Amino acid sequence: MNTMVKWIGGATAAVVLAAGGAVLISDRMADDQTEASPAIEDAIPVDPAALTDEKVAGDDAKPAASATPDADERFVVKRILDIPGPIKYGQYFWDDKDVPDGPLVMTVDLDARVLSVFKGGYEIGAAAVLLGTDDYPTPLGTFPIMSKERHNVSEKYGNAPMPWTMRLTNDGVAIHGGSNVENGYASHGCIAGPDEFVSKIFAIAKPGDKVIITRGETMTKGDSII
Repeated sequence: MNTMVKWIGGATAAVVLAAGGAVLISDRMADDQTEASPAIEDAIPVDPAALTDEKVAGDDAKPAASATPDADERFVVKRILDIPGPIKYGQYFWDDKDVPDGPLVMTVDLDARVLSVFKGGYEIGAAAVLLGTDDYPTPLGTFPIMSKERHNVSEKYGNAPMPWTMRLTNDGVAIHGGSNVENGYASHGCIAGPDEFVSKIFAIAKPGDKVIITRGETMTKGDSII
């Protein structure tokens, strides 16, 4: 596959099989709602000097050049995982070998149904995930991780286990494990991934790290993630 272009939500779209209506299991709650199968398939900071009437000595004809601060480079895509084909439900990829230290950013694409993990601009992980339905939608936007709970249960949905919870909103939307990530299943708005994958994220994520949820957007190497 072309690793130069990717869904913002992950390295590739999740495989969607023909069978099954949506059954809410992120919190282990059944629901009769049927969810349609998804299809397979930055602003440059301005140099303050350039905004003044001051002139650069010896170069009256040229304004001061603007430059992107070094800090922004931490959020520029430097690598996209080379994943051979669509990610199947329950499958994940992880490769952080020799990746330099850097800030963690996660992206989720509601169309591709994929969560992708970037460290310093390098994609280190990607997996197919369960998302919400029309009745229980997963919200769009940028959300910081508010808190983490290793052994969490959902009081709202019959104490359903939600291990490795990373809360994104005050009303309960979170990234977590504890669900069967299979075609025909959905969540109550959360982002539920394979346990091994979510546990790897939990081990390195911290409060304040950003999760960007989009729908059908793409980016290439050299683009800004945030």
